[in-house]
Amino acid sequence: MKKIFFIGSIFLLCITGAASAQSYKTAVGLGIDFGDGSTLAGPAIKHFFTEQSALKAELLFGNGATYAQAFYQYHGAFSQGRGLSWYLGGGPSVGFGGGSTAFYLVPMAGLDFKIPQAPVALSFDWRPRLYLGNGGSHFFGGRFGFGINYTLN
Repeated sequence: MKKIFFIGSIFLLCITGAASAQSYKTAVGLGIDFGDGSTLAGPAIKHFFTEQSALKAELLFGNGATYAQAFYQYHGAFSQGRGLSWYLGGGPSVGFGGGSTAFYLVPMAGLDFKIPQAPVALSFDWRPRLYLGNGGSHFFGGRFGFGINYTLN
């Protein structure tokens, strides 16, 4: 998984300089949540309600569990990063599996890149999580997300 993170980071750095300003309204694709613990993957959708406000939903699977996640994201543009934006946000994550349910609060900070002249958007974020449950609360700081999405409009 560290190789995927490294290759994805290098790819984003290489294509950032050639980007032109493009935006999208809705995107669907693959979401990957990795880091401390299990790697999760599954379908994802992201929709912008305004130029800065988006909602991202993921249904992820891994290690015998299913996670439903919904995140609000506030986006801002970089002045020289054509197609590249930053975002901050967060939301709930609910995990089902093994006869139990787990509830997490997940803040996030990341980058979103719309590839110019292609209907593809990539995202990478840091998403630590706070578990809230019967055993008290636990903080997991080493979680990340990566998305590969097809932009619809």
